[in-house]
Amino acid sequence: MTDPTTLAEKIIARAAGRARVEPGEIVTARVDLAMMHDSGGPRRVAPILKRLGAPIWDPSRVALVIDHYLPADNPESIGIVELARAYGKAEGLANVFDGEGICHVVVPSRGLLKPGMFAVGGDSHSPTGGAWGAFMFGVGATEMAGVLATGEIWVEVPETIRIELTGRLSPGVSAKDVMLMLCARLGMGGGRFQAVEYGGSAVTALSQQERMTLSNMTAELGGQTGLVVPDATTAAALAAAGADPGDWTRWTSDPGAKLLEHHVFDAAALAPQVAAPHSPANSRPVTETEGTRIDTAYVGACTGAKLVDMRMAAEILKGRRVASGTRLLLAPASKQDQAAAEAEGTLGVLLAAGAEMLPNACGICAGYGSARFAEGEVAISTTARNFRGRMGADSSEVHLASPYTVAASAVTGRITDPRPFLEGTRP
Repeated sequence: MTDPTTLAEKIIARAAGRARVEPGEIVTARVDLAMMHDSGGPRRVAPILKRLGAPIWDPSRVALVIDHYLPADNPESIGIVELARAYGKAEGLANVFDGEGICHVVVPSRGLLKPGMFAVGGDSHSPTGGAWGAFMFGVGATEMAGVLATGEIWVEVPETIRIELTGRLSPGVSAKDVMLMLCARLGMGGGRFQAVEYGGSAVTALSQQERMTLSNMTAELGGQTGLVVPDATTAAALAAAGADPGDWTRWTSDPGAKLLEHHVFDAAALAPQVAAPHSPANSRPVTETEGTRIDTAYVGACTGAKLVDMRMAAEILKGRRVASGTRLLLAPASKQDQAAAEAEGTLGVLLAAGAEMLPNACGICAGYGSARFAEGEVAISTTARNFRGRMGADSSEVHLASPYTVAASAVTGRITDPRPFLEGTRP
């Protein structure tokens, strides 16, 4: 009888053509999908591949998303976007998504990530793929060029840190609050560049898009990838995306598999969290930061403007208006999610409350576009990061929170606990 293994070890073993692998081993793994975007993609990797004289190993296994430099409203962004478009066409890439939204939301929504896959992405939030039971992590341009040329990459088999969330999240508390709490409790390096696996009854109860938030912000924990064991929720989401989930039941960690760390948290005891400038690790319960005046509330980014996130904001904003002197900016994470929000009435609620629409792109989160935060501007945002100067002027101050808390703060013009709004005790 073989020793039990983790989900991460099983996926890497398959990719390496091995029966099993052990943490600490360095193996060469076959890549199932390589994802890149306009910022770190063709303009960085094309010159390397040209010098090598190397064609792309398999254009059907490459996804290119144009999402960072949109809208292309200046000569630099126009040039970068045009280069990416031309590259995708010239190389015959099977999956090019131009202006469809943010890569971490668009790619899985097309059914391109499945349980058991081994994937890389040219972006630090590529661990999002782990929500689909795929081992996915971010790489730089040089590594991506190597993958594009060979279809392979070496990887050191990570140990696994398990985060178990018992009970269920309370109303007004979301996966974003979980990750902000973990950043504060475990630190920005708490993932130790290992595989972080999320489980427990609270995770099982989460929607697929909420699980994506957990996996996405594994990057803020310093983890290599953030895995959620696939289940019926995963399979249903893949079926809705027109994809065959395959034998997802085989992709799980064995009972008794060796872990580096095992952390258990009571989800029911978690309050809404707010991270003060300038780090996600500066998080504490909203009740300790209430009352801080804000200029702007921002619902955007791959970790904060999916359909599920817009629904959270709409729960708070229905029948209410944004406070005078405060602006609410909304950048839906994808065109698909925006269309769904419009069809069900969620988008109408947000617009009626006074939300100003921005493009389906990375935008302010990554410091792109013209809507970046100004000198001295105080904001509360659904984004994953609030590093100094990342989203605008160095003197701007960005707080991080869930869509519930961001929406409640937009209504009052100050950082506000969203729970009374849901209880009907706030006007």
